[in-house]
Amino acid sequence: MGQALGCIQVEQSNVVIREHFGKFSDVLDPGCHCLPWCLGYQVAGGLSLRVQQLDVRCETKTKDNVFVTVVASVQYRALAEKASDAFYRLTNTKGQIQSYVFDVIRASVPKLELDAVFEQKNDIARAVEDELEKAMSAYGYEIVQTLIVDIEPDVHVKRAMNEINAAARMRLAANEKAEAEKILQIKRAEGEAESKYLSGLGIARQRQAIVDGLRDSVLAFSENVPGTTAKDVMDMVLVTQYFDTMKEIGASSKSSSVFIPHGPGAVRDVAAQIRDGLLQGGSVQS
Repeated sequence: MGQALGCIQVEQSNVVIREHFGKFSDVLDPGCHCLPWCLGYQVAGGLSLRVQQLDVRCETKTKDNVFVTVVASVQYRALAEKASDAFYRLTNTKGQIQSYVFDVIRASVPKLELDAVFEQKNDIARAVEDELEKAMSAYGYEIVQTLIVDIEPDVHVKRAMNEINAAARMRLAANEKAEAEKILQIKRAEGEAESKYLSGLGIARQRQAIVDGLRDSVLAFSENVPGTTAKDVMDMVLVTQYFDTMKEIGASSKSSSVFIPHGPGAVRDVAAQIRDGLLQGGSVQS
């Protein structure tokens, strides 16, 4: 805005209020205007039509007695067609807007608990905007947008909320870890059961093969050596297995010391014990 030789220049997105002997005369739009000051015309002031923003910090408490600081951003602008109202009817525009924001926030937030304040911040912003729109339109201002940009609880409350969240996540992690260990133990037990089952099958087949081999050996020896009985063949087989066992014990580097009676009579005693056991078992079954 410039003024020289009775002319005035109004910048873009601005208006100027012209008075005639102290009384409102006209609103000057952007451009060059004649202002004959000698005839009592003067400039009372200017008004920007750009969108302005006002950040308001309001401290209040929630329904569950937690003090929070709510930060609201109000975007507003003066209306060109109501420039005279915007210029003459309000002395402190920002103070007026701030008062309405305080009133709405302190009436809305105490009805909500802390979690609900975070969830319903858009509803709070809408309530503030509606109240401001009704109040400020009479003064020549338009409320473009109202935003709740931040909700700040007390620092001790924030720390407590973080600790509660951390504890809940640790409890969830412990449950997941316990479930994983449970699954591992179940799978390990299933694997051991399957292994023992297969091992049992292998031992059973091994013993069956041994029995079949002994039977075939006894039959073949009896046929090839006339006059021998099954008892003679079994005694010879036991002697062979006895010496094989002694050989395995002596060859193994990790075997512990084993004290067994050694001598020809020991094999006879082992054979006698086996036969006696078979005879006793047969008598019990009969």
